[in-house]
Amino acid sequence: MLRIFKETKINFIGFQKWAIGFSLFLTLVTFVSIGYHWVVHKAPFNWSIEFVGGTQVQLKFNKPIHNEIQRVRDVMNQLGFAGSEIKPIGTEADNELLIIVRKQGEAAAVGKDIQDALTKAMPDNTFIVLRHEGIGPKIGGEMQRDAVWAVLLSLIGILIYVWFRFQASFGVAAVIPLFHDVIITIGFFSVLNREFSLTFIAALLTIMGYSLNDNVVIFDRIRENMKKGLKGKSFLELVNLSINQTLSRTIITSGITFVVVTILWAIGYKTSIGDFALAMMIGTIFGTYSTIYIASVLLVWWHKRWPIIKA
Repeated sequence: MLRIFKETKINFIGFQKWAIGFSLFLTLVTFVSIGYHWVVHKAPFNWSIEFVGGTQVQLKFNKPIHNEIQRVRDVMNQLGFAGSEIKPIGTEADNELLIIVRKQGEAAAVGKDIQDALTKAMPDNTFIVLRHEGIGPKIGGEMQRDAVWAVLLSLIGILIYVWFRFQASFGVAAVIPLFHDVIITIGFFSVLNREFSLTFIAALLTIMGYSLNDNVVIFDRIRENMKKGLKGKSFLELVNLSINQTLSRTIITSGITFVVVTILWAIGYKTSIGDFALAMMIGTIFGTYSTIYIASVLLVWWHKRWPIIKA
């Protein structure tokens, strides 16, 4: 395995009080922000159109539209549809655009407003309306519920998997950091007032999988070292040794992932892909952090109460 650090002896667990305090602070900020949104905006999050309902209009242009999306977005903002989702449909040669706005009501009327505004603003690129339809609040509510269940069922599945692969202590120590990563990522999006969309939910599930992979790598090394016995070391020292032994791998994989999603965010920060990349940037940082300072610390705490390995 490629190593960028050799024989490090960092006492990671020694910083556990500071780390736990930092995590509790960020968790508090998350819930304060959610409470603020609930009181001021009557909703815990800045839900996207998929969750609260709206109107979608699909257009087909005669000329290429790929480079004029910002122009369309400006028209939507002038109409009072700020935050609309605008994305190409099909191949670039199809010249089709899907516009989704938060406004509910008569879909045909909303579609007519959009058609008139774009016809006036873009006389050089004529188009036809292929379809217009409303997304009701009932469907949005069902999607909110389904999104919550998707995250919770994923966490339960991960707990069962790690429990059987390792043991109960490792299962609990793996799942609690995932809750931590999800809450912190939600907190950043809440504070920044970013949209909670299906893309964001996909990012949360990806973060959970990535963080779990990090946990399993360190847990595997801990288990390997446990087979050799403590040999005069404490369990805390064994965990610290395992973290140091996998440190190069952790930094390399996390670093590469962070660079990739940062580039993705820089390219598409104004689109839904940008939100996915931003969530992944946050999740990559805190997924690595929680593996070391939450998962490993929980194992040490568990061992103090219910010994995982005998001295």
